[in-house]
Order: sequence, then structure tokens, then C-alpha cells
Amino acid sequence: MYNVAYRIVKDEHFAQDVMQEGFLKAFTKINDYKQEVAFGAWLKKIIINYSIDFYKKNNAFQVEDLSKTLYKIEENDSLFTENLDLNSLKVKQVLDCISNLKDNYRMVLTLFYIEGYDQEEISEILNISYANCRTTLSRAKEGLRKKLEEI
Repeated sequence: MYNVAYRIVKDEHFAQDVMQEGFLKAFTKINDYKQEVAFGAWLKKIIINYSIDFYKKNNAFQVEDLSKTLYKIEENDSLFTENLDLNSLKVKQVLDCISNLKDNYRMVLTLFYIEGYDQEEISEILNISYANCRTTLSRAKEGLRKKLEEI
């Protein structure tokens, strides 16, 4: 869950704050949890939504050198530990390229490729139309492809 928050807010301290507030929100809304999806998926969606809200509210005040930003990878994050060499320069280059994209492209690619959401779920999470999500994802992929070609 920390990695989810960190990839969106891009700051470890803010990610910790988002995690804490997200868990508090989840526990206060526990009665709203319907067992249609796994508890972890429900909690993850709360963390993502809270992270995006936090990022949107605070983005105007945060100045960060994106070229120094690299996603943190926890040892227990199964998405990154399965079949990936954590010391691989290629993985770091791809993540660095993603982090240097426009914010909306970065968020869509992160939700699609790293978090595994489909386009319909992403459009709901980001509160955009499905068509806008498809277009943004397509443009984000193209932007990432161009950045990777430069390497």
C-alpha cells in the first residue's frame, strides 16, 4: 500500500501521511465495505483515491526535481519481486521515464501497468470519462515510448 501512495504523491513523508489517513478513512467506513471484492482491493482503492486527492490539493505547493525521483520498491511488493531483477538498469530507466512524464500520464500508466487497473476502473478512480481515459493512456504510452527511444 505504501508503494501505491508513494508512486502517486512522490514523497515518502507524504506517502506515510496518506497511508495513515487512508487507513483511518477505511476503518471509519468499514461498515460500507461490501464483500463483493477482496478487502485488500477495497483498501487499495481508498489509498489510491486518497493519494490522488492529496496530490491534487498539494501539487501547487510542491516543487520537486523529477529527474531525481525514482519509485521505491519494497522487498515484499510482489509486483516487483516476481521475475524482475531489482538491480536491472532497464527497470530503473523505465520507472524514471514514467516519473518524468506529465502528471496525468504518469498516474494513468502507474494505475494501468503497475497497479493493474483496467481503463474503466481508472476512469472511475480519476473521475474522467472512459474515452478520455483511453486517449490519455494512449498518449501516455506514446510519450513513454518516445522517452525510451531516447535512451
